[in-house]
Amino acid sequence: MRELSTFNGGSARLTTFLVAGWSGFFVMSVELLGSRILAPYFGSGLMVWGGILTVFMTFLSLGYLLGGIVSTKNPKLWKLGCILAAEALLTLPVIFSEVPLETLSLWMPDPRYGSLIGSFFLFALPTTLSGMVSPYAIRLLVRGVGSSGREAGLVYFISTIGSAAGTIITSFYLVLILDIYQIIVALTSVSFFISLTAAVLSRKLKVEHA
Repeated sequence: MRELSTFNGGSARLTTFLVAGWSGFFVMSVELLGSRILAPYFGSGLMVWGGILTVFMTFLSLGYLLGGIVSTKNPKLWKLGCILAAEALLTLPVIFSEVPLETLSLWMPDPRYGSLIGSFFLFALPTTLSGMVSPYAIRLLVRGVGSSGREAGLVYFISTIGSAAGTIITSFYLVLILDIYQIIVALTSVSFFISLTAAVLSRKLKVEHA
C-alpha cells in the first residue's frame, strides 16, 4: 500500500504539495539567476536567454519522463524529498562557476553556443530532477483512476503557482537584498529543510502503518 493512500488529507499530503510548489519556485528562481550568472561572460541578450530556456525546457521535459518511470517503483514520500534535496545539491556547484565560465567564454565567445553549453553544464542535472518532482508527487497522491485527473491538476496548479512566486520574489525582491550566490544558498537551505520534513513524515507513516 502506498504511504499516502492511508494518510490522505493529512500532513504528508500537504508536504507532497509543498515539495511540488517549492520545486517550481526553486527552478524558476535558478533560471532567472542563470541569466545573471552568464551575463558577465556572454551578455544578457535574447540569444543568451534562448540558450538558457532551451536547456531548462529540454531537461524539465526529460525529468517529467524519468519521474513518471521512477514513480512506478514503490513510491515513498522520503524518496520525493530526496529528489528535491538532490535538485538543490546539484545546483550548488553554480557558486563555483566563475572560472569555468570565463574559460568557456574564451574558448567559445559566440554568446549563442557559449550560453547554451554553459547552461547545460550548470543546470541540466538539477533541472532534470526538478522535472521529476511533479509526476512523482502525482503518483503518491493518486488513489485510483477516479482521482487521477484531480490530483494531477492540483499538483501542476501548485507547481506553476510556485514557479510564478519564484519569478516574482526573486526578480522583484531577492536580487535587491542578496547577491546571486547568497540566494542560491538560501534556496538550497529551504529545499533541505523541506526534504527533511518529508523524510520525518515518511518515517512516521512507516511506524504508524507497520
